[in-house]
Amino acid sequence: MAFVTQEQISQFHKDGFLALEEFFTSEECDAMQAQIRKIIAEMDVPPQCRTEFSTKHDEQLQAQGSAEYFLTSGDKIRFFFEKGVFDEEGEFLVSKDKSINKIGHGKYEQWWLSQRGALHASDGVFKQVTHSSKVQALARKIGLENPVVVQSMYIFKQPHIGGEVTPHQDSTFLHTEPLGRLVGLWIALENATKENGCLWFLPGSHTSGITRRMVRTLQGTILCTQFIGSEREYDNSQFIPVPIGKGGLILIHGEVVHKSEANCSEASRHVYTFHLMETKETVWSKDNWLQPTPELPFPPLYMQN
Repeated sequence: MAFVTQEQISQFHKDGFLALEEFFTSEECDAMQAQIRKIIAEMDVPPQCRTEFSTKHDEQLQAQGSAEYFLTSGDKIRFFFEKGVFDEEGEFLVSKDKSINKIGHGKYEQWWLSQRGALHASDGVFKQVTHSSKVQALARKIGLENPVVVQSMYIFKQPHIGGEVTPHQDSTFLHTEPLGRLVGLWIALENATKENGCLWFLPGSHTSGITRRMVRTLQGTILCTQFIGSEREYDNSQFIPVPIGKGGLILIHGEVVHKSEANCSEASRHVYTFHLMETKETVWSKDNWLQPTPELPFPPLYMQN
């Protein structure tokens, strides 16, 4: 890992994001990809769970059962698929390893049930990465005193079919009081380029707060989610691309606006990402869709592997 300078930390606080090349080794990235291949090989997807992933902001959870799966996904690993990978009978049109959008638990829509626990908590390979000494050192460098891990995801961005992620702020889905206590760590396990869907950011947008939240709500006796407030309109010309090489890490402030384009290239763009929350003088909103459970409270970052 390259040494992180105070100038870089200042840049993070100014822009709301920071790209750090070669944070993880190629071997560490390969180990995470190999572990995901094992998980996929053991994946059993019931027909009713073969649902496609979308990040369009005007799309809501549709089925009551889907909402239940989503709202109970915080302590589980679940599978979500790209558009166009199933036929009308729900059978795969492509191989399973090329069909998945994400593994983990999601912040937009439904995540589907598996018998495994969350990546950062129960899978040894991803737990070791999440709590690695260099991640802990970086968290201390940016001033986190008592951070916990609130969620983790493995993102595939498949060749040709990897969908866009529309402009958003992570604190819309993972809200804290006060704001400014959430940070994402986005690890490129393959080269992330403009062609295969690297992240784009709106520098400095983390200073304007948020105008929209996704919250838990009751529809009759059914626990669901809904958005309150409205999303701002963004000028696409103001976004800047942040390509990064394999092993690179991008720090993402919880309120910075970011997006990624669809992957129309021949190359996939695998990523492991997780979010940290500073717990000191911070309240995790009870309206958030994601809540800690007795089986999996938010684990402290500063713990032994």
